[in-house]
Amino acid sequence: MSVAEKRRSVIGPGTTSASPKELGALKEDLAFREFFKLQEGFECNVAIRLVACLERLLGKGSNGQNDLLILSTLSLIQGILLLHPPSRTLFGREVNMNLLLDLLDPSNCPAIQSSTLLTLVTALLSNPHNTRVFETLDGLLTVTSLQKLRSTSREVKFKLMEFLYFYLMPETPSIIQNTNTPTTTTTTTTTTTTTTTTTTSQRNPSKLIGAFNRSIIAGVRGNIAEGIENTKTTEDKQALLARYLPNVEALVEDLRESAPFGGSVC
Repeated sequence: MSVAEKRRSVIGPGTTSASPKELGALKEDLAFREFFKLQEGFECNVAIRLVACLERLLGKGSNGQNDLLILSTLSLIQGILLLHPPSRTLFGREVNMNLLLDLLDPSNCPAIQSSTLLTLVTALLSNPHNTRVFETLDGLLTVTSLQKLRSTSREVKFKLMEFLYFYLMPETPSIIQNTNTPTTTTTTTTTTTTTTTTTTSQRNPSKLIGAFNRSIIAGVRGNIAEGIENTKTTEDKQALLARYLPNVEALVEDLRESAPFGGSVC
């Protein structure tokens, strides 16, 4: 029986699956709220399982079937990190960040390299600490070395430039306040597939804020002071990137003129 046939047998005849929900509507979805709560524990955290799966797949070497499994795992990691931002802390561990950097090896296929760059964005998004780990592990050297190689595909080089634009954005620590307070402030950054909304003095609340329970909010508040001290400006990042790549000034100038991601990265 095919996958489609199995799905139809589960849904049942004469019924249709529910239509996808807008991101903002998820906070009112009881099933999603329960899913979000389950992610707080080790036993049910999906990201932990996916990272472990990725590690095992990397140990099996490169072949067509294994590459497809790696791509699927990366796609799932991207999704869970967007739906459950606290899981991004997993990539604050060097061993997990190294998994992504290993996937940027020139020997891997372009599809894996491109998907890894997008996964890196979701892992660094709203998490300056993860960005510092990325820098400590010579992530910039890894990215720029791949960009300089003639053998690197045009598509991957385009993704690499997008990543560098993202990296150069100034950082602001993410602050999640009580959901009863209407002036909740967060900062969000988007890739080419998402949208950023900005105001003059503050940014709109996270659309998933309603799914955060008190323990998560308290934990985030406890890290605010550390996050403020751990952030870097565009100038700071420009100086770091200039060690590996020439003409970084041109990238920064283009970034300021075009503002592709809306202004700042959390």
